[in-house]
Amino acid sequence: MNRQENLRRLQNESDFDICIIGGGATGAGIALDATLRGLKVILIEKHDFAAQTSSKATKLIHGGVRYLEQAVKTLDWEQFRMVRKALRERTILLKNAPHLSRPLALLTPCFSWIESIYYAIGLKMYDWIAGSHNVGSSKRLSKKKALELIPELKGGHLNSAVLYYDGQLDDARYCLSIIQTAAEKGAVVLNHTQAISMVKSEKSLRIKSLVIKDLLGSKEYKINAKVFVNATGPFADHIRQMANPKLKPRMRVSRGAHIVLPPDILKGDTAILVPKTDDGRVVFIIPWQDHTLVGTTDEEDVLSETPVLEDYEARYLLEYVNRFLETPVNHSQISSGFAGLRPLLQAALQSTMETETKSLVRDHEVEIDNRSKLVSIMGGKWTTYRLMAKDTVDQIFHEVLAKKAVPCTTEHQLLHGAEGYNFDDWKRLADEYGISELSAKHLMKKYGSNAAEVLKLTKNRKELLTLIVEGHPFIKAEVLYNIQNEMACTVDDILDRRLGLRLRDAKAAKEAEPFITETLNHFTEQK
Repeated sequence: MNRQENLRRLQNESDFDICIIGGGATGAGIALDATLRGLKVILIEKHDFAAQTSSKATKLIHGGVRYLEQAVKTLDWEQFRMVRKALRERTILLKNAPHLSRPLALLTPCFSWIESIYYAIGLKMYDWIAGSHNVGSSKRLSKKKALELIPELKGGHLNSAVLYYDGQLDDARYCLSIIQTAAEKGAVVLNHTQAISMVKSEKSLRIKSLVIKDLLGSKEYKINAKVFVNATGPFADHIRQMANPKLKPRMRVSRGAHIVLPPDILKGDTAILVPKTDDGRVVFIIPWQDHTLVGTTDEEDVLSETPVLEDYEARYLLEYVNRFLETPVNHSQISSGFAGLRPLLQAALQSTMETETKSLVRDHEVEIDNRSKLVSIMGGKWTTYRLMAKDTVDQIFHEVLAKKAVPCTTEHQLLHGAEGYNFDDWKRLADEYGISELSAKHLMKKYGSNAAEVLKLTKNRKELLTLIVEGHPFIKAEVLYNIQNEMACTVDDILDRRLGLRLRDAKAAKEAEPFITETLNHFTEQK
């Protein structure tokens, strides 16, 4: 995947069936789905692929235990349906990119017999709704068994626990993998490219073309397309009002905040779900990429392209870590932290203004503006990205192109790096290239069946086998591969999303910056 080649294609192929604005999970999913159905597709992203919400989640693939609880309490069939759909999609996400996702066991501590029965029944219902798509069966655990599974758990007032299963993913790279697959199938994809203005028909005011700007080269281009899709998540209202200033806002945002702690905080593979905090939120303590991820708070926020973790959020999350883990954790042990905005869809503007964001249903809607014919996909969550894409492309066929929809095939489409993937290949790579077990396993999890391609770059440059920074498994060849094959253009692209080092360890990422900057500058000079 080469950015210059995609820019050349844009110059030579200015007419497309679909132009997608937004390169997060949903936009990527639409690009892949539409391309597989035979449409000519271009996708643009203002920053980098997955730069916003899609790389700042809690890294979970889940049906939504909390939504199931709300569905039962309020007899809300819509929330029940949403959980059922998400549980089916959970299986598909795990299957289509096994190198970037895995099943995850989660333990819910219980402090009374009644609480234990309550959660056990609820999670059995979760299993039942999943049916054949269940990842693993939930079960009640005695206090002794719970402490054997997670020795770090505070046992003083513990009565028992309930164990259940969901999934975990490397969100930024999963999104990239969807983008790469779409590009392999024929889509034009461009990061660091901004939508500047829309050219509309004088009579109907329908969008005819989109003026975009290459933010790295400062050149402007015009894209002609039959359909324009707004897949910008929390920023959807901006594009909607660019297309039709008379449209009323539909989006609200809540912020999810996370801290990252050293791996010895939670040594096993089982996560902890704190099902209810004092103010009614949910907190996860999760083993994640050799570290411990803690999140998330959930409160209304204002729209921002640069949300940051606030000190009060870090203190809030640490408080719950220390309530549930035996060994106290202090602020100095936080190795990194991040915050992201979640797009919450307002079904009816007036009736939802007083609703707390944690109670809003995170389902999605495809909106087609009657005047401009802009297609906006709003709401949703990571787990249902593929379903959101399918619904969007279906609507495009029926409502805009006025054609019979070609069937969606993304359910069975392995993503980039999944074809021929075998995790045990790490042993062969470690032997052949003389790298550590830790680095070999890391490469398999990041690049899947393309891990060998990363290592081939070291054939005549043995220095690329060395670590970027001590204490982390990343090798220097990865940076070269990120730039040459994964359209990484900036230090942030590499540290935040291709490698994810900054999300794990901010201090180590700072140490890595000089090498990454030097490598990027070398490629810039060669162009």
